[in-house]
Amino acid sequence: MHAAGLNPATLGEAAQVDAKTVERWIRDGRIPRAYNQWAVSKVLKVEPSYLWQSPADLPTQSPGPQESHLYAHRGLVPHHLWTDLVRGPTTSFSVLVYAGLPWFEVDPGVLDCLRLRASEGVRIRLALGDPDSPVVARRGEEEGIDMAARVRNSLRIIEPLIGHPGIEVRLHATTLYASLYISDTDLLANHHILGTPAAQAPVLHVRRSPGGFQFDRYARSFEIAWHDARTYE
Repeated sequence: MHAAGLNPATLGEAAQVDAKTVERWIRDGRIPRAYNQWAVSKVLKVEPSYLWQSPADLPTQSPGPQESHLYAHRGLVPHHLWTDLVRGPTTSFSVLVYAGLPWFEVDPGVLDCLRLRASEGVRIRLALGDPDSPVVARRGEEEGIDMAARVRNSLRIIEPLIGHPGIEVRLHATTLYASLYISDTDLLANHHILGTPAAQAPVLHVRRSPGGFQFDRYARSFEIAWHDARTYE
């Protein structure tokens, strides 16, 4: 709610309830009626299950200060989340992948979007796997695909971005435990499981929150990989 610039009154107006009802949802953990859930979810651009869980889904321990939601596989991630990271309010956008073909192909306008955001002052950093590195070859063997060829396909796709002011592209030789897509406040982490294609592996959506540590740990791993990567020209 705060990330969307709303308060209980404005969110209540969108859901056609009064502000006190919204406050009870937040303060007392009350679960709204289904139509109110969908109204709120539409405004906040998340799935209802991200905000309210059924009793059977509730964890046995109280959640920490970090807001997160786990999708069982990549196909369950709402389409808009992938590009909202760069299209929304942010000062930076970072990608750490081997190939990342699904992300580059999910929206035909993604290259134009990256150029536009860079021209608006957003720092764009794209770290792809070095197609000649042993780690890329190893991942390809583990998934039974030609990962190096997929990386080269991605590099051809983003070739128009090379040299554009505000956009940096590097090649890394890091062993990836998760592919990362990071904005100032949100990130998507597509985890890698040995013997399982990335498309079938879980994706964690993490929102940065005061006192949280989960977001910062993922962001730190990107910085480590970025520091050791070489510039792609």
